[in-house]
Amino acid sequence: MNGTEAIGEAVSGGLAARVVELAAEEQEGPDAGGACLNCGTALIGSHCHNCGQAAHVHRTVAAWWHDLAHGVLHLDGKIWRTLPLLAWRPGELTRRYVAGERARFVSPLALFLFSVFLMFAVVSAVGSGVGSDPTGVRRGLAEEVRVQEAEVAKLEKERATAIAAKQPTEALDKRLKKAREELALTRPMKERGLIKGATVRVSDDVPSWLAHGIEKASANPSLMLYKMQSNGYKFSWALIPISLPFLWLLFLHRSRYRRYKAYDHLVFVTYSIAFMSLGAIVAVLLRTIGLPSAAVALAAMLIPPAHIYRQLRGAYALSWASALWRTAVLLVFAGCALILFLLLLAASIAH
Repeated sequence: MNGTEAIGEAVSGGLAARVVELAAEEQEGPDAGGACLNCGTALIGSHCHNCGQAAHVHRTVAAWWHDLAHGVLHLDGKIWRTLPLLAWRPGELTRRYVAGERARFVSPLALFLFSVFLMFAVVSAVGSGVGSDPTGVRRGLAEEVRVQEAEVAKLEKERATAIAAKQPTEALDKRLKKAREELALTRPMKERGLIKGATVRVSDDVPSWLAHGIEKASANPSLMLYKMQSNGYKFSWALIPISLPFLWLLFLHRSRYRRYKAYDHLVFVTYSIAFMSLGAIVAVLLRTIGLPSAAVALAAMLIPPAHIYRQLRGAYALSWASALWRTAVLLVFAGCALILFLLLLAASIAH
């Protein structure tokens, strides 16, 4: 995906997010009398009480660009009220949204859509270093294997000649042993599929749709990674239903927590994934401008658990100990959900 396509995907994500913002305004304008230009209802304020359209509509190029920026980035009071809470008090944001404060904040689904689309757009435009050049990886490994095989063949021929001439072979034996060891390290990479080669045979006990995806990935994992990076945003929504049962299990054993409904858990999961997506964007950009990889990796290890802990404790009114053990378990569950998502993604792409 090139830079232009990445920008297009980010815009698409913003517009998709805008669609689900039911309380968003179409345009800003002064009060106006008369009838609504959209549905004909008599106006009693700045917006139609029947369909929600603004009484005053614009017909200027400047207003068109304003609508685009507003629709894509949602630059109004909602975003500035939502992001600080999402970053520092995610539990409070989750609790207040569930309790009914919907007009004050960007909805979790809208924020999720935009953040995920933007994340994939940024990764595609800037580059993640994973699967970004599958053909180059395949060619490089293939060339390396050919060079090492040629070196082994050459040394074997020289050793055979030395033996026939009844000459000492100790030095050749050492060189040949080293060359064979190097080839033994490189060749399995080809055989495992980093370049087109052997395909792993999956057990018949594995469902056919999953087995097919695993076999495709094993035959050419670099190409599979590239396809997953390019198409992952199309299936990103699946992270929400995959993650929901894991969160639900954390509160199943105590009756006092059963007052929390599936909707409450959905809001928690969606806001959490949106934050992680925004965090990934920041990490990629910081790495791009030269921040050391070690610093980015340290932040990636520390910030997600801390955020999950704060969101759990605030959203479900937990004690610090209760929130702490649930954070530990939820991190394991998150890993399981990610694996399931990647398997689903690989199987979908392979088919």
